[in-house]
Amino acid sequence: MVNKYLKYIYIFVFFISIFTPISKVKADVINEIEINGNQRISDETIILFGGIKKNVDYNNKNLNLILKNLYETNFFENVSFKIDGQILKIFVIENPIVQSIEITGVKNKSIIEKLNSNLSLREKNSFIESIVQRDENTLKNILRSNGYYFSEINTVIEENENNTVDLKYQITLGEKAFIEKIKFIGDKKIKDRKLRNIIISEESKFWKFLSSKKYLDKNRIRIDENLLKNYYKNNGYYEVKVNSTSAQILESKKFELIYNINAGEKFTFNNLKINLPSSFDAKNFEQINKLFEDIKNQKYSLNKIKLILEEIDLIVLNKQYEFINATYKEKIVDNNKIDIIFNINESKKIFVEKINIFGNYVTNENVIRNSILTDEGDPFNEILFKKSLNRIKSRNIFEKVDSEILDGSDSRSKILNIRVSEKPTGEISAGAGTGTSGSQLSFGISENNYLGEGKRVKANATLSDNALRGLLSITDPNFKNSDKSLITKIENSQEDLMSRFGYKTNKAGFSFGTSFEQYRNIFFSPEISSYYESLKTSSKASNNKKKQEGDYFDTEFSYSLSLNKLNQNFQPTDGYRSTFKQKLPLYADDKSISNTYEFANYNQLGNDTVLSFKILLQAVNSIDNDVRISRRVFIPASRLRGFASGKIGPKDGSDYIGGNYGTAINLAATLPNLFVDLQNVDFSIFLDTANIFGVDYDSSLDSNKLRSSTGLAIDWFTPIGPLSFSFASPITKADTDTSETFRFRIGTTF
Repeated sequence: MVNKYLKYIYIFVFFISIFTPISKVKADVINEIEINGNQRISDETIILFGGIKKNVDYNNKNLNLILKNLYETNFFENVSFKIDGQILKIFVIENPIVQSIEITGVKNKSIIEKLNSNLSLREKNSFIESIVQRDENTLKNILRSNGYYFSEINTVIEENENNTVDLKYQITLGEKAFIEKIKFIGDKKIKDRKLRNIIISEESKFWKFLSSKKYLDKNRIRIDENLLKNYYKNNGYYEVKVNSTSAQILESKKFELIYNINAGEKFTFNNLKINLPSSFDAKNFEQINKLFEDIKNQKYSLNKIKLILEEIDLIVLNKQYEFINATYKEKIVDNNKIDIIFNINESKKIFVEKINIFGNYVTNENVIRNSILTDEGDPFNEILFKKSLNRIKSRNIFEKVDSEILDGSDSRSKILNIRVSEKPTGEISAGAGTGTSGSQLSFGISENNYLGEGKRVKANATLSDNALRGLLSITDPNFKNSDKSLITKIENSQEDLMSRFGYKTNKAGFSFGTSFEQYRNIFFSPEISSYYESLKTSSKASNNKKKQEGDYFDTEFSYSLSLNKLNQNFQPTDGYRSTFKQKLPLYADDKSISNTYEFANYNQLGNDTVLSFKILLQAVNSIDNDVRISRRVFIPASRLRGFASGKIGPKDGSDYIGGNYGTAINLAATLPNLFVDLQNVDFSIFLDTANIFGVDYDSSLDSNKLRSSTGLAIDWFTPIGPLSFSFASPITKADTDTSETFRFRIGTTF
């Protein structure tokens, strides 16, 4: 009986399949689009932004893509679809328009400008509640960075009849939160003075009227914690923990900021290994194995791991291994050693469909895109994408850089979303210092994102006992998309050295140049400069010296070539740096060539003592006439302690005139275990040697004798600012040299 019924069913299905038209089985092709609910946004705009086309057989995937495109415009609160035969019906509810934005409760004009300029939602934009919440957090962060840690924001949204809203941020500032004291506690193993130089936050003093770092700010404290962790890890403390950072309110309604640090024990690199896919040629990675051999048994350092990863990136890109990613795993062995395995894995062949940038309301989009090392249509490379994000962060114009990787329109494509959070990029600075070599005042203004183009503009003025200098510099970090910077400087200086060296000079001009990494750790910095100089000499000067008085115009080409193998540029403890500089005349009233070579080497011993060895070689020679007095070689004061600054070497009458040649060698060793309880004081011993010789305009004035001194140097972090002083005893000297047994220098910022 059952078989009989099944027979009839099969016959029925057969006849239906024959006589039913194919077009009815398939979904209807859309030949008409109907849009409902739109008031401000035209049908044509919706069709354009949605990527909607007629004569398309729409399925759920196509409709989801249209939905995504329309929501990304921020024009709509809700979007829905209905297919009625061959008609695609789209129903939209438009977001209200922001008619006005008002910020109340803040009187300071500069803070008001910062708040307004960092709002994501602007007048005439579509109102989106999530963006309002994000803006509220941005405003709170700006207020906290200016000391208003306890500020509160009440956001009022007033709806109008014409589908518009008025947005009001009502701010209650509260009292400012100053940092009265910064303390480092726990088993930190490093003195407070060094740690203070690492963090950004600083103690509040009455003269620090310009600094915003004196205010309590959660974001800044978070950065401080990361800086401390990275510093410790770069010095071997792999298990360092900043256990807790607390801010305790004092009776004066100011805060005591406490960093609780547990450094742990020092670790060294043990066995390092790289795992490659079977299709890769191991010979291409021989350089990595050499790096492994070099750093084995050295102290653990994040910078060294970064160096290895960068070397892997370089090999991968040069050999065109496109679809790969690199990771590493660390394992502690024998209590204080670390094994590391670097894994290179082939990834699925995926291409970049689209790159979206969000949050850049001040910064031009091309500034961000020029930092991205991949483009739409390129193979997706995770290494390049991470490197691109680091390049964007390194510009120092964004508070946060977040990213997400989404599936594209098919299984072989990805959409890269990059969201930036902008921050204030302007800064005013001022400083003062005094010491045995004289006093100095400085004032500066800087902007790291000029006109939203990512350009850095700095203007500063410096006044000292004998000189007044002004400098304006403009740096374009990616000139004409060349991935090289263009640095332009305009400078004016007046220097009166009549009482010390028998001349004074007024100099003005400009220069432009660049600086880039030519090869791994090798930096090249060429520059062309043009300067006008007016030189006057003392009435008591010799006839040969008086001949140099007059006006000069010089156009010169200079360059520096530097090999930097330091483990870190700030307070290095390991590695070396070698730099050669040369200045050549293109057009000059007196043609002179100057050459300078500097070398510095650092080594850290087991007890954290850092040994340093430095060399300085200088030479200046004229092609046709004698070298101008203002261009002659003088040994920097920091290179020869125990002698008064500039008062060694050849003399013309009572004036020290420098020389054609100068040399200096410096040996120093820090003493971290001397007076350990003095947390704000560092000690070091030194041996300085130097010489200045050669007088081209009168060889009888030459004074060729090695000068040397030894002594103790002390660096002390005082409540006013850093104080450095040295006690030095000359070992060898010339009769005409002026000794200076004690030297000090103290400075502060405002």
